[in-house]
Amino acid sequence: MLTEISKMEQRYDAVIAVMRDGFTVTEISKKLGISRQSVYRWMARYEEGGLEALGEESHRPKNIPNQIPAEIETRIVEMRRLHPLWGPVRIQHQLRRAGVEPPSHMAVYRALVRHHLIEPGAPRKKLVTYKRWERGRAMELWQMDVVGGVLFADGSEAKILTGVDDHSRFCICCGIMMRATTRPVCGFFADALSRHGVPEEILTDNGKVFTNRFGRNQTEVLFDKICRENGITHRLTAPASPTTTGKIERFHRSLRREFLSGKIFNSLDEAQVELDAWVIDYNTNRPHQGIGMATPLDRFSRRSTTQPAAINVDLTALHQDRSGDDWISRTVSINGTISVANQVFSVGKHRSGAIVDIRVTDQVIETWDGSELLKAVLRNSKGVVRKKRAEIHNKR
Repeated sequence: MLTEISKMEQRYDAVIAVMRDGFTVTEISKKLGISRQSVYRWMARYEEGGLEALGEESHRPKNIPNQIPAEIETRIVEMRRLHPLWGPVRIQHQLRRAGVEPPSHMAVYRALVRHHLIEPGAPRKKLVTYKRWERGRAMELWQMDVVGGVLFADGSEAKILTGVDDHSRFCICCGIMMRATTRPVCGFFADALSRHGVPEEILTDNGKVFTNRFGRNQTEVLFDKICRENGITHRLTAPASPTTTGKIERFHRSLRREFLSGKIFNSLDEAQVELDAWVIDYNTNRPHQGIGMATPLDRFSRRSTTQPAAINVDLTALHQDRSGDDWISRTVSINGTISVANQVFSVGKHRSGAIVDIRVTDQVIETWDGSELLKAVLRNSKGVVRKKRAEIHNKR
């Protein structure tokens, strides 16, 4: 066994015992309880470097093939600090675009952990039953949905109609509205058709603004009507199956994290301008891991250019300003009637549950479902008198 003297002294005594005193290597190794290879190694080190060579050696390997060069690691840290939302794969991609041969994304991940720029965590578990699917070309299928989370300084909250192309992940629609009703939803939908053309299919959930196929009377809402008139197959997700529209849900995750998080806007117009800028960056500059780090525009631009030029939607009626005091919204009752300004009239039982826009003037009450004028009725004299009395009272 080794004694309490220094390791250098023990090694020196062992070497001298063999080289000067005539002991064999086997005898010395048994005496010290070490391997014969260790004694031979000490002897070689002593002959090469003398007593100093018998000191304690560093256990650090001479070559570390997986170690990131210091200048590359510094660059990785700077990129993460400038862009806190960039992960290892994005940083690796940006280094490659800059002409730098990057380390593996796991090496980038470990560097970020070392500098406390990312919290190490367990990888997310994937459902065994989950299967990825993707359409083979752009404009074959769009996914659309409504998401909330646009906050304003006055405490109100708006919603966004979002849409992505299934094959390319290109954002074809991102419109902000105070309420997800027929007019704004179908207006943004029509704008998307005008800008990008008509897809073969559209996939949405079963929200009432998209369809009424499962309603009591199974009426055709305006969104379904636009699809039918333009030859678009409108597909619906099964109940409680969010993975069916996984690409739009993944887009919502990026939208919340990169755009909505921590932001409060002063007006809807301001929010829309900033959102439009973010969408341009998302489509043209931001590489997407799900499509091999290409940008959505790269894939979407390969689409067929033989799209119909004419879109069967009355855009003028859809974009009519209905935010004034003479406009209100009502839900059609179960028997197809609406009560407005002390008047009750029918728009048809088949429209039960539909949300309609109503314009009330001194002479007439107009009922609109999107771009379709459902009914116009004359106001009775009692309603007009009451309105005049109210105006006189307010002036007093």
